[in-house]
Amino acid sequence: MTAVAGAESERVLVVAPLGRDAAVAAAILREARLASRACDDVACMVRCLGEGAGLALIAEEALEDASYPDLARWIEQQPPWSDLPVVLIAHRGGGLERNPGARRFADALGNVTFLERPFHPTTLVSVVQTALRGRRRQYEARDRIAAIRAAEESFRALLEARVEERTAELEAANRQLADQIAERERIESVLRQAQRLEAVGQLTSGVAHDFNNLLMVVLGNIRQLQKTISDPVAERRLQTMVMAAERGAQLTAQMLAFSRRQRLEPRAVDLNGTVSGMHDLLHSTLGGSVQITTRLQPDLWAAMIDPTQIELVILNLAINARDAMAVGGALTIDTANVTLGAPVRPEEPAPGDYVMVSVSDNGSGMSGDVLAKVFEPFFTTKEVGKGSGLGLSQVFGLAKQSGGGVRIDSEPGVGTSVQVFLPRAAGRPLADADDGLDAGDAAPKNRNVLLVDDDSAVREVTAGILADLGYGVVQAASGGAALDLLDRQSQIDLLLLDFAMPGMNGAELAREAHARRPDLPILFVTGYADTAILETGAGDGIVRKPFVERELAAKLRSALRVD
Repeated sequence: MTAVAGAESERVLVVAPLGRDAAVAAAILREARLASRACDDVACMVRCLGEGAGLALIAEEALEDASYPDLARWIEQQPPWSDLPVVLIAHRGGGLERNPGARRFADALGNVTFLERPFHPTTLVSVVQTALRGRRRQYEARDRIAAIRAAEESFRALLEARVEERTAELEAANRQLADQIAERERIESVLRQAQRLEAVGQLTSGVAHDFNNLLMVVLGNIRQLQKTISDPVAERRLQTMVMAAERGAQLTAQMLAFSRRQRLEPRAVDLNGTVSGMHDLLHSTLGGSVQITTRLQPDLWAAMIDPTQIELVILNLAINARDAMAVGGALTIDTANVTLGAPVRPEEPAPGDYVMVSVSDNGSGMSGDVLAKVFEPFFTTKEVGKGSGLGLSQVFGLAKQSGGGVRIDSEPGVGTSVQVFLPRAAGRPLADADDGLDAGDAAPKNRNVLLVDDDSAVREVTAGILADLGYGVVQAASGGAALDLLDRQSQIDLLLLDFAMPGMNGAELAREAHARRPDLPILFVTGYADTAILETGAGDGIVRKPFVERELAAKLRSALRVD
């Protein structure tokens, strides 16, 4: 295919022959300032693909067209750097797990993300933006590969011109050429891995907002029911439901960590203190059959990391180590100050000073084939039901997003050591402060919250929690309605709003609200996955869905500056 420079190479080609799907999708993309072109049928789309495209947005029924083989053939004949993203608008129940017939489309079209009808505008825009970021990386890889190939041709020409001269010089040139070829192969391998990462990132970004909203409704209503039910049997069942919903939230967080889309709160951390503080948790989790040894380096540098996330990393690695060992196995946790040179593998960090924490075991170890796949999403050697396959992916994602990296040393029958390298912090670790806030603390008297969320179910649950905490609640379903209420009602003390909303999003609403009332405290309640966008408008504070009552109470009191 021929890549076209400029905006046209990132345009979205849309083919949806039935109903108003094409017009609706085009309008949503136009509002998000994304270039698109509607195609009458698959044959038209194939012609447009030859002129360049960022991705293809296809309704499932369009693939019944006689030109479908031409599309599959075009995708099959893409150059090695290209993996055209395809977003397939499927009927309800159209995912692979519920519609095995759709698998033929995924097999033929390759890089496919399913978008189920009816779709939320925010979800469509998020999926398209994520796919376009992946497409841009493909273009960058194409340019780098072209540059390397040009260098190869230069070296070949040099060798041909000097074929009669020097043996030593020829060998040196041959080595340099071999290095160039190896570098090209490495870049192509990294590109393939990046495309696999991007596929999971597309899935995560596309569903995190909606899925966290659903979990918010489920958990919020369960916790309200728990306050009114005294029957022990019913209480146990409700608690089981809570645990299942929280597990769903944890899996979403793991996928965000793997795809590096979670919002981290890094600070200077004493890893020796972190490991020591996890002593009881590790012993209770791993059981008495595992011998745990810690070797903590004195004068350890402070690490720049989210303290909650690094505890999850150590716990994940310890559980993996336990599962790889027989009864009576030995697990060792080390910390050290290290200075690293150039990385050997993509998962290793850049040269520099790092704080290392490693978890080692004397278990079964891993073969080279297994070691090459351990960071892939959902890859696991455990039995079905024993693990999600996201543990090491989460470790890798957190380390890379934090500016560090990972190294694994393993030998079959001997054991495995996973070393996590974290950036050295400039300052000293700060002691953890107990804010003393509790969900049972009474709300400040006569304080009113304006709650803004386009999802009525989420809004109802959140309003109930606010009322239980003692706040007056005024509700709005859109940014425009919220601004109207701000203009008409002076007794509003805090704005609590969802970030991802159609039309006017949370950041835009916050700017308009501050223009009217500069001193109004604002909190964002969000399950949105794109942290770069989130951080541009969330300066006043964030409560991430699904939240617990105590967390919301603490954030509210902090925003209102109540002691």
